Amino acid sequence: MSYWTYSLIRNAVPEQRAEALSNADWLWRLEHSLGIAVEESVNHTVNGVTWLIVGMNYYYATLHFVVTLAVLVWLYRRHPGRYAATRLVLFATTGVALVGYYLYPLAPPRLMTNTGFIDTVLAHDTWGSMASGDLKNMSNQYAAMPSMHIGWSVWSGLTIFILARTPWVRILGLLYPVATLVVIVATANHFWLDAVGGLICLAFGFTVARLWYGALPYRLPQAVPVPGRTGTPARPSRAPGAEPVPAAAEADPPVPARTRSGP
Repeated sequence: MSYWTYSLIRNAVPEQRAEALSNADWLWRLEHSLGIAVEESVNHTVNGVTWLIVGMNYYYATLHFVVTLAVLVWLYRRHPGRYAATRLVLFATTGVALVGYYLYPLAPPRLMTNTGFIDTVLAHDTWGSMASGDLKNMSNQYAAMPSMHIGWSVWSGLTIFILARTPWVRILGLLYPVATLVVIVATANHFWLDAVGGLICLAFGFTVARLWYGALPYRLPQAVPVPGRTGTPARPSRAPGAEPVPAAAEADPPVPARTRSGP
């Protein structure tokens, strides 16, 4: 339901093609000036390895949803005390991203008209991506900034790395957002700077959760606290400035034994 709402709002953002392409040209020039404009080289290199680029197309189309949903279910079952706060991070991240789509329409590299980027979904007739091909009309094509593939994958990866106990699972948590970054660039769906935008949105999400819950989600108790089960009896309170009551004096005084009088 949450992803359906996100998709509905994202796709309701007007597709401002001219502005989106103009912004993409500006961003591409900015990356050239920063010396990080290597997306086209990565795109062409990986596209030359058919099995690899086809796998990346399916990765882009599916794992974005599958992994995020799996982490949410795992949190709900194994870390219920942290579930709501960690979910709030995801929701706040996605919410601010929707604002970004509206204020800054951006065409992905594969839709730029004056470059040599390859739309790998069209080139290899890959099933499943809503970004190209027959399903492109179901998705806003000019909502590349920020990248929620990065925002969600880093959220998933951090959650797994911090909360999982099995070493190899924690390593997978770290590798997942790195692999996602390579995929979104190789398939010409995003610029490097779109990923930076996704990280900024994620930082906003963690800030919202920190302010709402008073702590980062991963520092909250694993289980949901049960009211009234503190584990220790409550100590009596004392007025400000009063002398502390000795522990021995806190107990009820002993009741003297009753004696029977003689006849």
